[in-house]
Amino acid sequence: MSTEIPKPSVPAPDILRCAYAEYVVTDLAASRAFYVDVLGLHVTEEDENAVYLRSFEEFIHHNMVLRKGPVAAVAAMGFRVRSQEEVDRAEAYYRELGCRTERRAEGFVKGIRNAVRVEDPLGFPYEFFYEVDHVERLHMRYDLYSAGELVRLDHFNQVTPDVPRGRTYLENLGFRVTEDIQDEAGVTYAAWMHRKGTVHDTALTGGDGPRMHHIAFSTHEKHNIIQICDKMGALRISDQIERGPGRHGVSNAFYLYLRDPDGHRVEIYTQDYYTGDPDNPTITWDVHDNQRRDWWGNPVVPSWYTDASPVLDLDGNVQEIVTREESREMDVTIGADGFSYTRKPGDAMSGDPGEEVGFKMGHQL
Repeated sequence: MSTEIPKPSVPAPDILRCAYAEYVVTDLAASRAFYVDVLGLHVTEEDENAVYLRSFEEFIHHNMVLRKGPVAAVAAMGFRVRSQEEVDRAEAYYRELGCRTERRAEGFVKGIRNAVRVEDPLGFPYEFFYEVDHVERLHMRYDLYSAGELVRLDHFNQVTPDVPRGRTYLENLGFRVTEDIQDEAGVTYAAWMHRKGTVHDTALTGGDGPRMHHIAFSTHEKHNIIQICDKMGALRISDQIERGPGRHGVSNAFYLYLRDPDGHRVEIYTQDYYTGDPDNPTITWDVHDNQRRDWWGNPVVPSWYTDASPVLDLDGNVQEIVTREESREMDVTIGADGFSYTRKPGDAMSGDPGEEVGFKMGHQL
């Protein structure tokens, strides 16, 4: 087990929300076609090397940057902070942690100025910013609204080998845990953490990392997600649908997971719940409960557990992957060994006390 990350003596920056991600893609035209023509994100501006995209309700310059490069990877996970002074706090905070930081008055991408990027203790490239160009908020441009409209950036999901270590670090940074997955031995497999009062702005999934599991955009309703499935079927690209549609147990959200032309995973997400009260309770799920990942009990495809995008350091090099030493979620769930249960033995809704209700290798127990 790796060493605990200390809490700095200086205050943590006041983070408002996850705001954008910079993705490196190997074929810019193919990626643009996927995110704009298929998913309907809106182009703020573009050139021969990058495309800047935003969702329907966004007023800042972009929620996603697609940048052409030799290796498909994630270059930055951007968080907006409350003021420019909080950018200074972020820089001081990470310097005390001993992390590499870089500050650019002109910003690292178009539309954002006076930002700081860090290689955080988990190996992820975080960016903190406040100064940003405002653009037209399209929330009443119903002439542009599509049947599968993506309206907000909702969250990131990060793969890291030591979830409790990452959880403590993010809690020190001001994130609060809404839900997690554990087993009877107390091993933590995943944790969901927020700043903006929804289920999460980012999540930690246990696995070989640092890697980015996915970025997620919200729709208004479930039918928007179904329309995306229908559209992809009509375009004969349904093989890019990895999981879903379905409803999560964790977060209660309706979901769909897609893979872009480089294999980057994007989730389409809707209908989670409010978590903004200071005493919002944490929900803990048993790793064997097959409703945690899919409320309907559908098994998770193996690629969802194994595949993720590499992340870059501040020089643009792929970060070295550290192997998870604890047990892995895939190895203790229905997707791997054919065993799970819908409710715990003795649950009042599972039948007689002590009766185990579930399925084993496709047969009712």
